[in-house]
Amino acid sequence: MKREYMGSAVEAGGSSQPAEANAADLSVKLDKLFEIMRKPSEPPMSNAAAAEAITKQTGVSISPAYIWQLRTGVKNNPTVQHLRAIAEFFGVAPSYLIDVGVDPQIDAQLNLLQALRDSGVRDLAMRASGLTPQALNSLAAMVDHIRQLEQLPPVAPSQERDPMAVANAEIAGHRS
Repeated sequence: MKREYMGSAVEAGGSSQPAEANAADLSVKLDKLFEIMRKPSEPPMSNAAAAEAITKQTGVSISPAYIWQLRTGVKNNPTVQHLRAIAEFFGVAPSYLIDVGVDPQIDAQLNLLQALRDSGVRDLAMRASGLTPQALNSLAAMVDHIRQLEQLPPVAPSQERDPMAVANAEIAGHRS
């Protein structure tokens, strides 16, 4: 059986980054998944619980110690099979864990999920439900202004809010 590894082998489709950089990048991503993909009222899942759930859900055997080694950067050359199983368990694209660096789209989705776990953000979203597009734009401008006052970085607006504009952009992207 041929095994694929995430290490620094450029010819195998990996990155030219050293394995240690890949391991550090991976450990940050894994910790983010463990933090975000939990119930708001509960602590993050333990390595043991995650290993059991990953094995059960994907059929790929993985141990709690191996997950700990990946999360701490001790292991710096995990198999692609393990990374795919972990990605499947957490509901992210395997490329999020396999590729070096951050996929802006996946990272934005994870940040949104983390924000929606905050009851204050959910409450504000519920209050905004049903408002006109003009009212939503005004609300967004107010939130942007408050973020400035609190010296928080600006948040990039979501793509287009108009579903037709999103569909048209996707169609245009497929033509190029």
